[in-house]
Amino acid sequence: MRRVSDSEIERVFREEFGRAVAVLVRSFGDIDIAEEAVQEAFTVAVQRWPETGLPPSPAGWIITTARRRAIDRLRGDAARADRHAKAALMQAEGHPIDNRPVRDERLSLIFTCCHPALATEVQVALTLRLLGGLSTVEIARAFIVPEATMAQRIVRAKHKIRDAGIPYRVPASTELAGRLSAVLAVVYLIFNEGYVASSGERLGRSDLCAEAIRLGRILSELMPDEPEVLGLLALMLLIHSRQRSRTTAGGDLVLLDDQDRSTWDRSLIAEGQEIVRACLRRNQPGPYQIQAAISAVHSEAERASDTDWGQILQLYDQLLAVNPTPVVALNRVVALAQMRGATVALEAVDRLDFGEYYLFHAVRADLLSRVGRNEDARAAYDTAAALTSNAVERTFLMRARDALPG
Repeated sequence: MRRVSDSEIERVFREEFGRAVAVLVRSFGDIDIAEEAVQEAFTVAVQRWPETGLPPSPAGWIITTARRRAIDRLRGDAARADRHAKAALMQAEGHPIDNRPVRDERLSLIFTCCHPALATEVQVALTLRLLGGLSTVEIARAFIVPEATMAQRIVRAKHKIRDAGIPYRVPASTELAGRLSAVLAVVYLIFNEGYVASSGERLGRSDLCAEAIRLGRILSELMPDEPEVLGLLALMLLIHSRQRSRTTAGGDLVLLDDQDRSTWDRSLIAEGQEIVRACLRRNQPGPYQIQAAISAVHSEAERASDTDWGQILQLYDQLLAVNPTPVVALNRVVALAQMRGATVALEAVDRLDFGEYYLFHAVRADLLSRVGRNEDARAAYDTAAALTSNAVERTFLMRARDALPG
């Protein structure tokens, strides 16, 4: 019998933890019970599988083992007059079969984690904890907060879900659109934190990007008829395809125009472009789909000079029409500078009011330097550097300031 390696068990854990927790939450009606039982089942798997081999259905083995152990523990607690244990045991013994069109319990768990009654940072933490199987230590490290703080957030969130009776279900069709946008925002927030960390010594966390993409794949499998789900997945794939070229060997930031495009991941680009084409055929444009289309145009250019900036500017105009936010307007300025020059773009950026957003000042500094206003550019670079907590970005901005003439 072939021995099972630790990496294989780790793969099963990453792939099946969320599904197993979701199934047991449906069964017991309690997140804590479900999570503890699945963790215990994986502990048993680590002990047994290297000797017995991988079972025919690892997910089924984990779910069955976790359910049995949870029921045994609840029976013991119920015998000691634990009313919470009795309620969970009753639900497990008689929970109804789910006859809804969407049968995968992970979708219900995602919507529970991203319920609007929970703060955004808690939605992110719960999603990573329960769907991704990340440890509290990993999540705390990713968002640069103390482990105790993150653990407290997660515990409070679970208690709020239980005490407020937040339903474990996919929203009705009448409320799905609004709730789905929150779910997509959480997944994209996880991806963005991986792409450019909000603080710390590294530019980003590729593991968080990968986790967000995995969550995006789960959503696309469970909701294949939602074009914005597909748009978000395509957007993340296309952006992540440039991961290897974004920094030098020494860890310094490399801008898009200066990246070695031969290192871009062509398999991710091909997958992302195919999804974008599928979205175009649907003709139901939304913000994530349009952003994915912009990234697809960038990915088609073999050299930076080949970029079709006219098409990108048109797409940004369309994006601004459906999602008129200052960030979209700022991103559009970059395309405007390529098409109509730095002077026109600077006039457009000066009409925006961002205050404390460091990228606004970074873009403005670059445009000021292009029109020869070097002292103003120097001051804008200083402001941008002071506003970012990412050490790699700060170093890049300071070097750009120091490279200005005079």
